[in-house]
Amino acid sequence: MLRKYAIGAIALALAVSGCGGKRTPTTPDASGGGASCEASDGRITIATGNSGGVYFVVGGGLAKLISDNSKLKASSAETGASVQNIQQLVSGTYDIAFSLADTAADAINGAGAFNGKKEKIAALSRIYPNYTQVLVRADSGINSVADMKGKRISTGSPKSGTEVIAGRLLKSAGLNIDSDVQAQRLDLTKTADGMKDGSIDGLIWSGGLPTPQITDITTSLKDKVKFIDITPQLAEMKKISPVYDTGTIPAATYGTAEVKTIVVPNLLLVREDFAANNACAVTKLLFDKKSDLEKVHPAVKDISKDKASATDPVPLHPGAKQALG
Repeated sequence: MLRKYAIGAIALALAVSGCGGKRTPTTPDASGGGASCEASDGRITIATGNSGGVYFVVGGGLAKLISDNSKLKASSAETGASVQNIQQLVSGTYDIAFSLADTAADAINGAGAFNGKKEKIAALSRIYPNYTQVLVRADSGINSVADMKGKRISTGSPKSGTEVIAGRLLKSAGLNIDSDVQAQRLDLTKTADGMKDGSIDGLIWSGGLPTPQITDITTSLKDKVKFIDITPQLAEMKKISPVYDTGTIPAATYGTAEVKTIVVPNLLLVREDFAANNACAVTKLLFDKKSDLEKVHPAVKDISKDKASATDPVPLHPGAKQALG
């Protein structure tokens, strides 16, 4: 049932997604402070993630929601996800971007992949959490992160939030992503193929529940794969970033045993100069029409207005602050 639901969601996302193209500029005022909450005429683009992931599905749904309920016409695009999204957001390629909170914090602080450059970004909202899903072949001999030494592990697309978390997770177990494992920097579609044909031993993936391609793997391989509990690494991970926390992948999600894991919030990001009226309009739509977006993917149910403004250290955009009251 979940697989059917996920495939339907992907079809919807594909129907409304696009490469974005040239945008029509909208009003540059980003000051907020009681400004209009009505969207301007124009076009905006949304950076999502791998086509097999939840960012892609929810991003497509969000683009349709905006286009159907405002003067803005929105399109979404498949990307490598968090790091790439932020880099292309600030360069002007995209107007809204999905990102993991830890990667966004790196961007604000000029840390990690951002090499000392503090990016001028703001958040529209904290959204649903990403679950770190570590899935291995049952015959791989992997029962912990430390067991990944010498193994063929998919660590996510280059410049993705998954790659960031994978590197930190391995480091927390005393492993170097570049020398101690055979890192396969693959998108989720190629990762699924590798798991099924046995060319990789395991994967690290950060995504919402359920992630369509993970459903594909568990449905195809059944008891030939298993999730591993990575929470023993949490204390070391929290030393890197306080945003990491514990969570549970329920047994019903993929038809496997329940497993504890590490979770991290997601954020919807814009540039600091994103028009305040559009920031207000999009944020307001996210919550006013949340029930419509829930039909696209069940992860949306975990978006909470009570937690929407909890985006530190990324500042909340003034227009979003207005929308959230």
